[in-house]
Amino acid sequence: ACGTSGFLVAASEYLRDKKKQEVLFNRQNKEHYMNHMFHGYDMDRTMLRIGAMNMMTHGVENPYIEYRDSLSDQNTDKEKYSLILANPPFKGSLDYDIAFFIRMLKIGGRCACIVPDGVLFGSSTAHKAIRKALVEENRLEAVISMPSGVFKPYAGVSTAILIFTKTGHVGTDKVW
Repeated sequence: ACGTSGFLVAASEYLRDKKKQEVLFNRQNKEHYMNHMFHGYDMDRTMLRIGAMNMMTHGVENPYIEYRDSLSDQNTDKEKYSLILANPPFKGSLDYDIAFFIRMLKIGGRCACIVPDGVLFGSSTAHKAIRKALVEENRLEAVISMPSGVFKPYAGVSTAILIFTKTGHVGTDKVW
């Protein structure tokens, strides 16, 4: 899993609750869960410390929480993750950011990403291209619209959550 620390805590709690036998009572799986499963990135050192502490408090002994912009050109992660849960900063080009998430996912990997409504309704060539990629080359599963102001004081724009699976070739049948 890759994402914001709060999302990673939710993912770890889900596994502890729903897959406890598989995750914690198998030596190899437990070692992976405690040391290699969760990757978090942030550009704020305070959030990194809080995220690492939060993961450890919730039972993950050695989370990989790193000071890094996962959406920069220096990110070389390619087909590395089976799950990405992300709330990227609303700066720059979010259509480009979503393309990074697609690149970072393994085939069959899933992503839930918070985006500004411009990604859904923008008329630029880039906005249209990312929507086409999500719908025709991957499986867009859900678009959850949220009201403006949900992320105030950080961002006041209307947002949505996109949930998709990387298929690399199979398009979307239905979108919830």
